[in-house]
Amino acid sequence: MIYADNAATTKMSPLAIQTMTEVMNTVWGNPSSLYVHGQEAKEALEQARADIAAVIGANPREITFTSGGSEADNQAIRTAAELGRAKGKMHIVSTAFEHHAVLHTLEKLKKEGFEITLLDVHENGIVLPEEVDAAIREDTCLVTVMYANNEIGTIQPIREIGAVCRKKNVLFHTDAVQAVAHLPIHVGEDNIDMLSASAHKFHGPKGVGFLYAKKGIRLSTLIEGGAQERGKRAGTENVPGIVSMAAALKETSAAFEKDAAHLTKLRDRLIEGLGRIPHSALNGDARRRLPGNVNFCFEGIEGESLLLLLDDKGIAASSGSACTSGSLDPSHVLLAIGRVHDVAHGSLRLSLGEETTEADVDYIIEAVKDVVTYLRSFSPIWRDLMAGKKEFIL
Repeated sequence: MIYADNAATTKMSPLAIQTMTEVMNTVWGNPSSLYVHGQEAKEALEQARADIAAVIGANPREITFTSGGSEADNQAIRTAAELGRAKGKMHIVSTAFEHHAVLHTLEKLKKEGFEITLLDVHENGIVLPEEVDAAIREDTCLVTVMYANNEIGTIQPIREIGAVCRKKNVLFHTDAVQAVAHLPIHVGEDNIDMLSASAHKFHGPKGVGFLYAKKGIRLSTLIEGGAQERGKRAGTENVPGIVSMAAALKETSAAFEKDAAHLTKLRDRLIEGLGRIPHSALNGDARRRLPGNVNFCFEGIEGESLLLLLDDKGIAASSGSACTSGSLDPSHVLLAIGRVHDVAHGSLRLSLGEETTEADVDYIIEAVKDVVTYLRSFSPIWRDLMAGKKEFIL
């Protein structure tokens, strides 16, 4: 099986598994306890916090552990909203192609009286800083723009957007779930006030992540209970998961340059090969994208059928976000960049990993060609296109 769905989740690294197992066996105390077992767990927890902070250029006290990226997004946005409400500022700026953890939180805030501006995304999948600047108003309390898109992989001009927010004294949050450990990130240099991350996107365990919040931002509490995480996230900390996450983050970040070079070469090879399929199109900018992300649309087919037949050929892929895999609606990300419904339905996301080889890429190219040709052979839409009853879009 060729695994090409690393944007959905990555395989835990041997180091992350070993670290997690060791902590489970040897550091099993409750970190809130005062006796030796508890203090050993507390020490491991704080070392992990320091290790994670060092990777993104933060202070350890600016890191709050969460259950993953979705919780971190919710807490960051809720925090900015409550801080804004206290000052009479109830306007938030975001984009139309954010992860649903952001969009659904914004929808809920809209029902609570907030005004939400969702910026259009250009055909290349890039948000323009000048458009963010133009959207900010006197009553804007937050700008939230994802670092790299989870479906089409486009990398946003985060540093420039952050600078706009700094200039206008507006909090800036970025969902960096797809970017952390895969792109060089420094929260200070990138002008980031809050950042969300999830361990299972960089070879750590599922169910654990973190939120960076710049010193001086008083986080809102989502989970009430005990005084864990400085009173901002109740519940006994998942020490094995957190320490494993820190080990995976350090390991993946240390290999970033080598892995990025390898994946970029494979990515471009895959884009070139799939681009030879008639009436296909790459989604998002060809260069300003994550090293391992390739997202294509193929006219005249359905993405679900494509995925099932690729699975038969030993290829694991997706048509978009894993969080919406049960939906029959076309990707909101593809619609946001201007793809029409009929074309957006025929999408394929391939997200490569460090273990992917050139032989794997060549096999994927041939398999996709074969499956697309097969599906088009009995597609009524394709028949109408070929007969001239409908016009080709791609």
